[in-house]
Amino acid sequence: MMIRTITAGMLAAAIGLGAAAAHAGKDDDTLTIAWGSTGPIENVDNYFNTNRTGIWFSRMVWDQLVYRDEKTFEFKGLLAESWEYLNDTTLRFKLRQGVTFHNGEPFDADDVVFTLNWISDPDNGVKVQRNVNWIKNAEKVDQYTVDLHMKKPFPQAFEFLSGPLTIYPNEYYAKVGPDGMGKKPVGTGPYSVVSVKQAEEYVFKRNDDYNWGSPKGAGKIENIVVREIADVQTQIAELLAGGIDFTADISADHVEQIATVPGFEALQAETMRTGYIGFDAAGRSGFKPTTDVRVRRAMAHAINRESLVKNLIRGDSKVIHTPCFPTQFGCDVNAAVKYAFDPSKAKALLAEAGYADGFEIDLYSFRPADWNEAVMGDLAKVGIKVNFTKMPYFALRDLQWEGKTPMYFMDWGSYSMNDMSAITSHFFKHGPDDYALDPDLKQWLETGDTNVDPAVRKENYAKAIQKITEKVYWLPMFSHVRNYAYVASLDFTPYPDEIPRFFRYGWK
Repeated sequence: MMIRTITAGMLAAAIGLGAAAAHAGKDDDTLTIAWGSTGPIENVDNYFNTNRTGIWFSRMVWDQLVYRDEKTFEFKGLLAESWEYLNDTTLRFKLRQGVTFHNGEPFDADDVVFTLNWISDPDNGVKVQRNVNWIKNAEKVDQYTVDLHMKKPFPQAFEFLSGPLTIYPNEYYAKVGPDGMGKKPVGTGPYSVVSVKQAEEYVFKRNDDYNWGSPKGAGKIENIVVREIADVQTQIAELLAGGIDFTADISADHVEQIATVPGFEALQAETMRTGYIGFDAAGRSGFKPTTDVRVRRAMAHAINRESLVKNLIRGDSKVIHTPCFPTQFGCDVNAAVKYAFDPSKAKALLAEAGYADGFEIDLYSFRPADWNEAVMGDLAKVGIKVNFTKMPYFALRDLQWEGKTPMYFMDWGSYSMNDMSAITSHFFKHGPDDYALDPDLKQWLETGDTNVDPAVRKENYAKAIQKITEKVYWLPMFSHVRNYAYVASLDFTPYPDEIPRFFRYGWK
């Protein structure tokens, strides 16, 4: 289990270093970041990565056609200057002129057409098909005009076009592919990549040609270095000693402790990331108890989510009752069935289901052990013995896709898209993550995902929320917080979509 106490020696050393350590990055205009507690990025190619830090990486290096304002959620032109719907399934984009990729290739329609057609071809194996499988094809109209054809009406298209769909240089990517892009990334973004040492270090330099009117704005700091440091205690030691300037991997306890050290700041900010406990209701793993809705409801009543949020998550975290984040389009909080903490009711439901003496179950998670131990303790009080296995995210994801997890404590950040299709539809439309396999859900979510009428979308999404919570296919847990710690000289702002805009941050 991770040690949660910053030692007196570390604090004393940090106080002794004082402002000198806190301003080390400012002096040579280099921001040094640590990340890695969820495992290293498997491939920094944006389309072959599912790690949150991979998204952070991508926003510095690549641009999308559209930018979603981080405060207003308004869509603004990025690589596209403007757009219009020609019909329900065709979008026409007018592209910016005068944009150049980091390797010198000029940006134009050929890059957009190549990227969209390549990623939407299932034979090319993009990791998250949900992000790309709505695209039929892209067609060049002229050098700076592109038509995007959708397979069917897709009302959340702009959430994807402003999020995971980054544009690549066609000549370079056709030559090097995902492996080459992973080793030497090339984009149009505010930072270019100097070097990639997978699972170790990434070095970026400000793109001084990023002056063509991007709503991202030019990078403020000249150099950025990212270090993959899996051990959080090591990250903290490095921060306090002046070896790094920023981390987002620390615990709530660490936030409280670091906030008292001169020259450093720490905070806990709520994000769109939604935690949940999933149950194998469909019987994919061959585990019988979780196929009984009474058992799933019993476990929902047995787990004290309020206590977990108050005592372990802390900060701005809140208990969530929906299988989506409340700000997302369609996430109707009134449609959810809620489960109060009630151990007596849990025991009665277990007895009714034929498990008066409880049972054993395997729980899998990549999240902190103490979160899972709190859940285990609650379930033990109603007679359920939990065998906990903690494993890296990618290993757990693969195990889950194989249908081998009867119970799992996980979370999803929706690729920071403010539409519930980015979470609920991903998990309940009979894909590899679906442990409910409910045909009603698949139908309702498909209707919500493809209808251009907002009222129809909301109606179908509300049905899905009601059934997921009534049947307890998931027990939604809480909104996550990102726990940030950084040198006081960094002008840092957190955003609820869980994407630090490193290109926006400067020195005070």
